[in-house]
Amino acid sequence: MRRRTMSLLVIVTALAAVVVGGAAGAKQDTRLNLVAYSTPKPVMSKIISAYQSTPGGSGVSFTQSYGGSTAQAQAVANGQPADLVFLSTGTDVNLLVDHGLVDRNYDKQSYKGVAANSVVVFAVRDGNPKKIKSWNDLLKPGVEVVTPNPFTAGIAKWNILAAYGAQRHLGKTDKQAIAFVKKLFDHVVSQDSSGSNATNTFLSGKGDVLITFESEAINARLAGRDIQYVIPRQTMLIELLVAVLKKSPSKDAATAFIRYMKSHPAQVLFGQNGFRPIEPAAAKQFQKQYPVRPGMFTINDKVIGGWRAVDKKWFNPTSSIMATIEKNLGVSTSGA
Repeated sequence: MRRRTMSLLVIVTALAAVVVGGAAGAKQDTRLNLVAYSTPKPVMSKIISAYQSTPGGSGVSFTQSYGGSTAQAQAVANGQPADLVFLSTGTDVNLLVDHGLVDRNYDKQSYKGVAANSVVVFAVRDGNPKKIKSWNDLLKPGVEVVTPNPFTAGIAKWNILAAYGAQRHLGKTDKQAIAFVKKLFDHVVSQDSSGSNATNTFLSGKGDVLITFESEAINARLAGRDIQYVIPRQTMLIELLVAVLKKSPSKDAATAFIRYMKSHPAQVLFGQNGFRPIEPAAAKQFQKQYPVRPGMFTINDKVIGGWRAVDKKWFNPTSSIMATIEKNLGVSTSGA
C-alpha cells in the first residue's frame, strides 16, 4: 500500500512539473507583433528592452514593423500580422476600427488611447538663413518646403491640419485657410512616404524647411544629425495613439505592454527621446524641455472638428481637398 502511495506521489509530482514547465514555456513563447509609424523606432527599442527586464515582460519577445502611419494601418487592414499598433493619427486607427480590427472604444482607455504627444515644428537650415518663424514665412518667394505624402504618412496629415488651423486662429475664413494650404503645396518640392524618409531627404540637402514632428527633429539630433527647428506660435498638439487588435491571440500580453508604455518608467524614456510624456509625473519632469505654446490647438478644436470630420473633408483619396491638390500636382493619392 505504501509503495502504491509513493508511486502516485511520483506521478502527481511529475505531472505538476509538466504543467509548470508548460506554463513557463508558454510565457517564453509569447511574441507580440508591433506595427508602428516610423519615428518612434529608436525609443520603442528602449522601451521594449526595459519592459523585458521587468517580471511582467520577462519571456515576451517582439517583432517590429515601422513605416508611414497610414501605409502601416492599411497593411494591417490588408492582413499584416499585428497584436498592437502605435500610429500617429486617429484616421489610421479609425481605419482599423472600421475593418473590425480595433475596438471602437479604444480611446476610452487610459489617457484616451494616447501613448505620447508631440507638436508640429519647422526644421530649418543651419542658422535659419531664410528667417523662417511663422507659417506665412513658408510662402515667401523661393522658399522650398519638404513634407511627406498625406496618403501614406500620418505626420503629413498633422502638418496640413496645423497649417489650416493656424490660419483659422489668425482670423482667416475656411475658404482663405484652404487657399493658404493650396499655396503652401506650390512650394513643396518633395513628398516622401514617411516622416523619417522626409527627414532623410531634407538632411540630404533638399528644401529650405521641413514640416515635421518635434519628436522627429529631436530624434534626428539624438542620432547625431545636424538639424535645427522652430516651433511656430500657432502649432498643433500631436496625439500619438496605441491600440490592441481585437482578435490578437496574445491580447492580454499586448494590453499589459500598452499599460507599461503609459507607466512612469516608459514615459521617462519617451521624454528622453523627443516625445512629450502624457503621464503627469513624467510630464512635469520634462516641462521645461517641452514648452507649451500659447497658440497650440488640438484635433478637436472647433475649427478642425475631429478625425472623422477631417478625414472626409481633407483626406478622402478621391474626393477631398488634398486629393484635388495632389492630383493637380501629379502626386499619387493611392497610399501605395
